[in-house]
Amino acid sequence: MGDILKEILKVLPEGNIADAAFEGANIVLYTKNKEYFQDNGGTIRKAVSEFKKRIELRPDPSLCIEQEHAKKEIMKIIPEEAGIKEFIFDPPRSQVIIHAEKPGLVIGKQGELLKDVANKTFWIPLIRRVPPIRSKLIENIRSVLYENAAERKKFLDRTGHRIYDGWLREKKHEWVRVSCLGAARQVGRACFLLQTPESRVLLDCGIDPGEEGPETYPYLDAPEFNISEIDAVIVAHSHLDHSGLVPYLFKYGYQGPVYCTYPTRDVMALLQLDMVKIQRNEGKEPLYTSDEVRQMVLHTICLDFDEVADITPDVRLTFYNSGHILGSAIVHLNIGNGLHNFVYTGDIKYARTNVLEPANTQFPRVETLMIESTYGGKDNTMTEQEADDYMVKVIKDTFARGGKVLLPVLGSGRTQEIMVIVERAMREKLIPEASVYVDGMLWDITAIHTAYPEYLSRNLRQQIFHQENNPFLSPIFKQIASPKDRSQVMESQEPCIIMATSGMLTGGPSFEYFRDLCDDAKNTLIFTCYQAPGSFGHRVREGEREIGFSQSGKQVVKEVKMDVHKVELTNHSDRRQLLNYVKRCNPQPRKIIVVNGESSRCLDFASSIHKTFRIETIAPKNLEVIRIR
Repeated sequence: MGDILKEILKVLPEGNIADAAFEGANIVLYTKNKEYFQDNGGTIRKAVSEFKKRIELRPDPSLCIEQEHAKKEIMKIIPEEAGIKEFIFDPPRSQVIIHAEKPGLVIGKQGELLKDVANKTFWIPLIRRVPPIRSKLIENIRSVLYENAAERKKFLDRTGHRIYDGWLREKKHEWVRVSCLGAARQVGRACFLLQTPESRVLLDCGIDPGEEGPETYPYLDAPEFNISEIDAVIVAHSHLDHSGLVPYLFKYGYQGPVYCTYPTRDVMALLQLDMVKIQRNEGKEPLYTSDEVRQMVLHTICLDFDEVADITPDVRLTFYNSGHILGSAIVHLNIGNGLHNFVYTGDIKYARTNVLEPANTQFPRVETLMIESTYGGKDNTMTEQEADDYMVKVIKDTFARGGKVLLPVLGSGRTQEIMVIVERAMREKLIPEASVYVDGMLWDITAIHTAYPEYLSRNLRQQIFHQENNPFLSPIFKQIASPKDRSQVMESQEPCIIMATSGMLTGGPSFEYFRDLCDDAKNTLIFTCYQAPGSFGHRVREGEREIGFSQSGKQVVKEVKMDVHKVELTNHSDRRQLLNYVKRCNPQPRKIIVVNGESSRCLDFASSIHKTFRIETIAPKNLEVIRIR
């Protein structure tokens, strides 16, 4: 038991606490005294105030009433219109997870119904929203967590001991440095190692989907990277260029925590499993298996925006909204109890979109800012409204000639933006109503959006809460769940919109659709996301019109006759927004590190920041190490 647990027990009434454990940075106390659980006389609040830690009092598992009896008691307390669908009991932690259509009705005013459930059943209720669109992925992730409750409890306790039990390494000097293992003067394979004398924290661990061979992956063979020394992994968002290699760490022995938001956990697991499936279909040996993805999920600790959590003895983490995709986060690290404050933006969107609020600019403190520059070049100037209007016009023109529109998209982000834009355009009669086919994984990701409305923009959140106004539930959207469904779409003569991954045509269903549609001039291809140099999508976008590929064991060459358009205003900030973000960042950082952009854009954007704001800037190369303190 860590020293902090002993110190906490000293300030609480003797004999009331049967056990004490860590759940990551949180401290959980168990009592066998029913009266003390129901009314602790403010002693827990006093301990929280004194130790400045999150402390929770729970009933000892021996107090929890029998599960079937507990279900009946809960159903008496919770109103029927809350739409309770399922109960999952977690006996080791005295918790019951209640899945409901309307969580607010389960909680009650000021949480009174939850208190009533706890006091009558001695189970601590946790509420989870049932998404309006069913997602097997969400169900599978939750079942993995529940079925392995005892294993997860041990992992969380072990993580807490690492945070609170003291320093592993001898502290002689105070310093902080960042090693660039990927995404320095390039887009893709984001991976940065933050080191202090005590801690080793990995920020993202992604792949470059536009590359093949060693250049696809971060430099995990760098001398400063030792997987046995990594204390924590932080994932800013779920796109594969930031999360695609995380399960690989577990394949090679990592057993520590992965920190991210709840939507990021769900979406990255889905994207990783899809990548494994695609690699198998292409006859390649997958980097990892579904078992490593499962291990990652078991070791994930999810935090809400603005929630502060210790992750090592000298590093404290807070997530803030980055505005990029669902659950995407800006990472704020308070290092050495105020010694240095480091902010990693990941990918950001500093503008309100149809789906998300703009990126956060307000921080308690920030000395060093590491910012992306994907669209930081002077050539990126199209506004959101211009892009949306242009896309609607292209769709209208394609429908007029009886063609199909193919939108290769990333799994999360622009897909849902497009769905909202198209639904509104059809509802307002700006384009004729037609079927919008959402292929496989994209349907699951859209379901995840409806499961976490608290992460969406204010306007869309209100629509989600009132299902009759939920744009994602519009009948125009149709799920493609099998190869047979794809064939039927291709055989149909009706104009339609098809959305499918991958966004760079590097594999997956989007490439299959392209192969079948490309030689018909009636059809249209609209690129809506970044196309990495060397990727198949980049070649097509840049004008390559004879495409060779393997079909039924033969090499086939097709002419690209379909219209090709670029509406490449993704959920990244353009140059103007990035500069405005730096201007609005409060407090102003002393140093800015520019990453995650093509070399020329990184250098140009770094130069512009220095000239405009007189802030020290650097655009490092991969394998460079930067001392930030």
